Amino acid sequence: MSKLFKSKFFAIVLVMMITVVAGCGQEKEAQSEENELEGTIQIAGSTSVQPLSEELVKAFMAENNKVRINVAGGGSGAGVKAAAAGTADIGASSRELKEEEKNVKEYVIALDGIAIIVHKDNPVNDLSQEDIKKIFAGEITNWSELGGEDGAIHVYNREDGSGTRGAFTELIMGKEVSITDKAIIQNSTGAVRTAVAGDKTGIGYISLGGINEEIKALKVDGVEATVENIKTKTYKIYRPFLYLTQKEPEGVVKAYIDWVLSLEGQGIVAEHFIPVK
Repeated sequence: MSKLFKSKFFAIVLVMMITVVAGCGQEKEAQSEENELEGTIQIAGSTSVQPLSEELVKAFMAENNKVRINVAGGGSGAGVKAAAAGTADIGASSRELKEEEKNVKEYVIALDGIAIIVHKDNPVNDLSQEDIKKIFAGEITNWSELGGEDGAIHVYNREDGSGTRGAFTELIMGKEVSITDKAIIQNSTGAVRTAVAGDKTGIGYISLGGINEEIKALKVDGVEATVENIKTKTYKIYRPFLYLTQKEPEGVVKAYIDWVLSLEGQGIVAEHFIPVK
């Protein structure tokens, strides 16, 4: 075989190999484009879950730029109804489902403590669950009864349908005792926090993730409201964050929920709340 023939032969083989490799690359790129997620998801419900959903959605859409996810509030009750009716792809609840609501698919995405909050200058640092119950029932009405300064206690409560209210009522008040009708209603975690921050004799309850330097979170039965104390179940006032769907999720909705429950999604959960994975 002449040197010229060999050179031509190897050149032809090289061109063929490059063509095959390029073809494979184009095929993989086409498959990747075919498998790329796209679509729109509507999430609605709990205002406690809403800020977490917004963080998760932001990260998910950064990785999947053909997906659009809209997040709205409305309360846990509204989230359950929206999921059941299919008016939202995903309903969000910050409380356990009632027996009559268990006609939807349920995914626990996080755990959250409920913190009892007061004005940062309030000298009271610790209350028993029984004291908290009596305050919100209107049986204890002055901070002096609890070792604090003389001052009428102003109770701040959430609106009907709030998951935080539902969880607080179940965990603290029980079925037999109602929250006083003198309580001042606020329509979100942020609104309760702002109201208590501006009221030296105020008391309310908010999601653990809503605690900041504007207010003081009380110990309950000597235990601080922290992630670690909820994990060890020494702090007793906590609840689940739920995503709900009308039926077994498919397509982009399934991909999103799977991602939320993955290590990456749960890593974002862990920045503010308690991961379940």
